Amino acid sequence: MSGWLGRTIPWIFVGLFLLFVLAFLVAPTAVLIVQTFIGDKGFTLSYFTGLWDYQYRVAFENSLILGVASAITGLIGGFLLAYASLQPGAPSILRTIVTSFSAVAANFAGVPLAFAFISTLGSLGFVTIMLKHLGINIYGMGFSLYSLTGMTITFAYFQIPLMLIIITPAIQGLRAQWREASDGLGATSWQYWRLVGLPILTPSLLGGFLLLFGSAFSAYATPYALTDGNIALVTIDISNVLSGNVMSDPQVGAALSTGMILIMAVVLVIYSLVSRYAARWRR
Repeated sequence: MSGWLGRTIPWIFVGLFLLFVLAFLVAPTAVLIVQTFIGDKGFTLSYFTGLWDYQYRVAFENSLILGVASAITGLIGGFLLAYASLQPGAPSILRTIVTSFSAVAANFAGVPLAFAFISTLGSLGFVTIMLKHLGINIYGMGFSLYSLTGMTITFAYFQIPLMLIIITPAIQGLRAQWREASDGLGATSWQYWRLVGLPILTPSLLGGFLLLFGSAFSAYATPYALTDGNIALVTIDISNVLSGNVMSDPQVGAALSTGMILIMAVVLVIYSLVSRYAARWRR
């Protein structure tokens, strides 16, 4: 295909993509910002400053704790599992099983995931009952599935496999010659990973952390189904103020959403700075 038609068709698809981004990303964000700072009497900061109220401050704190804790759990677990399965001496069947399971588990979330863990580790879950018969009462020891700790464990079910999928290509990109040169110079395994391996993997690890953090920070269905909304999270508070029977305040919901966007923007800026530093180190 040549001529003006061949030059026009790619721009049609680019235009459709830009239109999609404008309709489903830029426009909703602009509406949220307008609702946050424009009230019935014009410009106002009352909705945004209201985020410092105790109720919403606790919700942001809990969401940040859940996002960071689950992202760290997924990052460490996924990295170690990927590294173990990619070892030269590891059976190929193990790598196939781990990869296949991860592809399925990484997409298992929402209400089904919450129900699965309630049936397993809930107060009447079969693992909880089995441990109780063995004389181990995990709920008597202070554990609760319906808490931030319980949600972190629940999120780890799909975040560890997701991290494995993300980091596997990066680990495979580490050249064997780098490790051989490191060993030849007398470096220990720790020195190799501290000075060579981890700096090279930093952008991939940070990108994976950002993805895991974002998925946990913005999660709604799993926490709500798991705790019935009894733990304050930003997403649950947004749902309450937008569709709650007791209180309906779209401006507060917009302010909460804007706060989430600002937090994710800060995380993206940090990711960009670290990625640039890692790129200079590799050069």
